[in-house]
Amino acid sequence: MIDFEPWDRLLRQYVDQQGRVDYVAWKKEQPQAIADWLSSEKNLPLKSNSNNLEQLALWINLYNAFTISTILERYPIESIRPRILGIPNWLAFLWFFQRRAYSIFGESYSLAEIENSILPDKLQEPRIHFAIVCASVGCPLLRSGAYFPELVSQQLDEDARRFINNPEKVRYDMESKTLYCNKILKWYRQDFLKVAPSIPEYIRSYLKTDYPLNASTRISYFHYDWSLNQRIS
Repeated sequence: MIDFEPWDRLLRQYVDQQGRVDYVAWKKEQPQAIADWLSSEKNLPLKSNSNNLEQLALWINLYNAFTISTILERYPIESIRPRILGIPNWLAFLWFFQRRAYSIFGESYSLAEIENSILPDKLQEPRIHFAIVCASVGCPLLRSGAYFPELVSQQLDEDARRFINNPEKVRYDMESKTLYCNKILKWYRQDFLKVAPSIPEYIRSYLKTDYPLNASTRISYFHYDWSLNQRIS
């Protein structure tokens, strides 16, 4: 199994409690640390007999490490969605997720493959969408520490609660009876509906405040902020 302690130490050093990444310090002090760690582990065999908790911790950590490593290579950047003459460059944006640029276990993977095939197909765990990060402000907050098999279920529960109780991600307006949601709950709707009858009911199960949410609750989606999630040290 991959040793996640080096990744854990880096996250504790460069990610604050609000999930913001200090790319300036990270790039200045340890720009190759993630790449070196991944390189030292990349020829390990993929354990065929590992359980779901081991698989969850493994692929969430790898997804986030691959993402942050790519940002550090390109930093400074303002967004993972580049622009040309003020117009979003969607081809470059898609390439960020679709390119099979990440080598581990003797294979090459893309971020899209991990997010859309490996994690949901193998593990049927919608809470991953509150844990894997694309490095933008709109995505889930990066945890300031790694995921570990013995803790991952509890960690994912914490991630879901942190996301859903953050008014910048999910907010219910009592006056208009409208549930405002981050678009992750729209894009991955089918994953959430595998474990709940509706999106409002899924959200209600994690909210600290017991709002009258049900399948007929009106939903509106926030604008998704693709700017880089960073902290200036």
